[in-house]
Amino acid sequence: MSIPPSPGPHHSGDLQGQHPAPRPQDPYAPPPVPYGGRPGYAPYGLYGPYGPRPPAAVDGVAVAALVFGVLCFLPAVGLVLGLIALRRTRRRAERGRGMAIAGAVLSSLGLALWAVSLATGFAADVWEEVKAGARDDGVLTLREGDCFDSPGGLEGWASEADRVPCEGEHDGEVFALVTLPDGPYPGDEDLTGTADERCYALQDTYAMDGWALPNNVDVYYLLPSRESWRFGDRAITCVFGNRDAKAPLTGSLRRDESTLDAHQVTYLEAARLLDRALDEAPEAEYVEDDLPGHREWAGRMSEALAEQTGMLRGHAWPAGAKRPVTELAAVLEKAGREWARAAEAGDVDTYYAHYDRGWELIDPHKSVTARKALGLATSPPAFDDDAEGGAEEGGKQV
Repeated sequence: MSIPPSPGPHHSGDLQGQHPAPRPQDPYAPPPVPYGGRPGYAPYGLYGPYGPRPPAAVDGVAVAALVFGVLCFLPAVGLVLGLIALRRTRRRAERGRGMAIAGAVLSSLGLALWAVSLATGFAADVWEEVKAGARDDGVLTLREGDCFDSPGGLEGWASEADRVPCEGEHDGEVFALVTLPDGPYPGDEDLTGTADERCYALQDTYAMDGWALPNNVDVYYLLPSRESWRFGDRAITCVFGNRDAKAPLTGSLRRDESTLDAHQVTYLEAARLLDRALDEAPEAEYVEDDLPGHREWAGRMSEALAEQTGMLRGHAWPAGAKRPVTELAAVLEKAGREWARAAEAGDVDTYYAHYDRGWELIDPHKSVTARKALGLATSPPAFDDDAEGGAEEGGKQV
């Protein structure tokens, strides 16, 4: 290579073989820098006319790409930043090309790992484990059938729940979990309305024998908060608790296929048909205010009684229960005929005449003998004014 001429006057007429006279040494000139193992000046460009030139700047986008690639929490961002940094370093002659390449490669590997984990469900399993580990004593870990204690009982907001055996005293017993769809946080009002509707509808699935529920039992629910919603909490937890939120329950209230025999389940499923029809009574309390509505309801009552009678007669009951269940079916069949006549009544007085007889025939006490033979609860639930008022107001949010 050639070394550029030093500054200063030059002699254009230098003869071949002649050399310029030596110049006095400049006390302010930079010292010679070894290059290639020999004394001399470094390559052109390291020094400028005013001294050493600073090295090229490091591209900030390249640094960011490397950070995102190493951390791997947003691999798509790291990959995009890496590609941008490659362009910038080439156009601006800046340093950082190696970091940009490393960030893009690491981010690509991260994207591949995310794709594999999502396809296999591994990411969802890990998230569930993280939630369970982070809130080992939280309400998010409760499942159907769990009995638990909560600091302060079932009043206010409960964020902690210690699972305890149902045989002893406990604050609450989970009887259902309602999974909500993804989307924006619905708000307390919408969540409360959903909980009222779903929890009351599901309690009969868990506690099929409503007669076995103590009078002091009420329905509560645990709702997702705005904060827990952000972390994937989509469950409404339906809970049985004492009407006195600070008082405990004792023993499990579960009465379903896991605790009842096939005969008990069949009887309760048949009885539920009539209960559902009773729940569909018209809003107008007096027949005079809505005769068509009451006639339609009487028709549904007649259909429910016919279906219930068919289930009772079609099942092979044990020897001790066959006679009382058969006698009950005959009474319910008569009741169905009276409700059918009420549905066809042309005036209010005729409706009331058949309605009264039909209502008398479905008196709960007429089923006590059959229930006793099947080993079910034999005391009809008592409904006082406070209990009915509480039911109308809906469940209680914890």
